[in-house]
Amino acid sequence: MDNSFSPDLITLIDENGIEHNFEILDQIEENDNRYFALMPVYEDKTDMLNDSGEYTILQSVYVDNEEQLAEVEDYELRRRLSNIFEERFNDMFYN
Repeated sequence: MDNSFSPDLITLIDENGIEHNFEILDQIEENDNRYFALMPVYEDKTDMLNDSGEYTILQSVYVDNEEQLAEVEDYELRRRLSNIFEERFNDMFYN
């Protein structure tokens, strides 16, 4: 039996054409929307040590029938999603 863990990784390209790698920590589907909690992944361990350790919440949106991830601009929605993700993380890691 293979009990190895392989994280779900995604590469996103920012508005400057620079690629960034992320691990998908969790996702929430709500009201026909999908939200992702993403943690940066670094190849250089020094960059990882200098990172704040905070995850990013992005929303799936469709532009010209192509799925893209965008910032959640609504502060209250972002705060509510953050609370949901935090509760789910606590359940996963501490219960």
